[in-house]
Amino acid sequence: MRRTVFNEDHEAFRETLRAFIEAEVVPVYDEWFAAGQAPREFYYKLAELGLFGINVAEEFGGAGIDSYKFEAVMYEETARAGVHFGGSGVHVLLGLPYIKMLATDEQKKRFLPKFVSAEEMWALAMTEPGTGSDLAGMKTTAKLSEDGTHYVLNGSKTFITGGVHADRVIVCARTSAPTAEDRRHGISLFAVDTRSEGYSIGRKLDKLGLRTSDTAELAFVDVKVPVEDLLGEENKGFSYLGHNLASERWGIAFGAYAQAKAAVRFAKQYVQERTVFGKQVAHFQNTKFELAACQAEVDAAEAVADRALEALDAGELTPAEAASAKLFCTEVAHRVIDRCLQLHGGYGFMNEYPIARLYADNRVNRIYGGTSEIMKTIIAKDMGL
Repeated sequence: MRRTVFNEDHEAFRETLRAFIEAEVVPVYDEWFAAGQAPREFYYKLAELGLFGINVAEEFGGAGIDSYKFEAVMYEETARAGVHFGGSGVHVLLGLPYIKMLATDEQKKRFLPKFVSAEEMWALAMTEPGTGSDLAGMKTTAKLSEDGTHYVLNGSKTFITGGVHADRVIVCARTSAPTAEDRRHGISLFAVDTRSEGYSIGRKLDKLGLRTSDTAELAFVDVKVPVEDLLGEENKGFSYLGHNLASERWGIAFGAYAQAKAAVRFAKQYVQERTVFGKQVAHFQNTKFELAACQAEVDAAEAVADRALEALDAGELTPAEAASAKLFCTEVAHRVIDRCLQLHGGYGFMNEYPIARLYADNRVNRIYGGTSEIMKTIIAKDMGL
C-alpha cells in the first residue's frame, strides 16, 4: 500500500536527520547508554539542526510549521537507528504545546527564543509519589503571597523525564482545594525556573529502558514563582492537561509503531546473517512465518498511527481516538518486539544488540502517558459503557 502521510519536504528532512544520527549519535551512543543520559551539549546540536523550532512561529526564531509530521519522521528515524534523543522529545512534544496554548505574548517573547535555541530545555512535572495516573490526587501546592507578587511552591514530583537537564519545568500544583463536586478543581500550571532557591533535583532514576533520557525526582521547598510565570488561568490546569494529553498519547503511539517497525528490520537483518544447522535462520519456515506475522501487525499499526497523525494535524484527534491509537500501537509493539527478540536467540538478550535495548525501551509505552488500563477506561466511556 502506498503511504501518503509524508511529502517531499518530510523525506528531505528524513535524509538530513538520518545522516545526522549516523554522524553524531551512533558513534557515541554506547557512552550515553553507560552514563544514563545524553549530554546537555547534544541539545544545542539538535537546535542547530532546527528540530526545536519546527512548530514555533518565525518571529521567535522557528520555522512556523503547524504540523507534527516532522516529529513523526524523527520517531521513525531514531527507532530505525536504535537510538534515543534523551529528554529532547519531552521538550518538544510535552513542553511546546503548553507554551503555544497558554503563554501570553510577553511570556512567548521570554520563553520561545530560548526554547528554540536550547538555551532553556523544558520538562513537564505532573506525576507525584503515590498518585500515579490519578492527577486529581496531587498534593503539591502553590500559594499566592500576601503581596500578590509570587506563588510559594511546595511538594514533590517523580518520573520526570528531562528533569536533570531541564532549565524550565511546567509544574502542576494546587492553588485551591478540590471541591466535593469536582476533585479536579484547583490545579494550576507554572513555568518554574529550575535555578530558583528551594528547587532541587533528587535521584536520577535508574530505569529499565530509555537509559539515555534523564528521568528524575524533583522537590520544591518554598520556591518563589513569580506571578508572571503562571501559565493560563489559575485553577484551570486539569482542563489544560486533558487538552494536551491527546498529542502526548499520539506521540507514544507513533513512537511505539516506529519501534515495532525497527524491530522487524533488526530481526530480518539478523536472521539473514545468522547460520545454524548449516543454513541461514531466514530459510526456516518458522522464521518466515514469524516475520510475516510481525510485518502484518506493523502494517496495521502504521495505518492507525498515520490516521491519528492526520487527525492531530487537523485539530480533530479526540481523547478517545488518541487513547485507542496508543492502546493498539503499544500492544502491537509489545508483541512484535518480543517475537523479534526471540528470533535473535541468546544474542537478543545482550545489550550490544539494538533489539535488546528496544525491548527494554518499549515496555514503558504501556505505562506512561496513561496506562493501558486507563486507555481502556477512556475508550469504554466514549462507547457509552
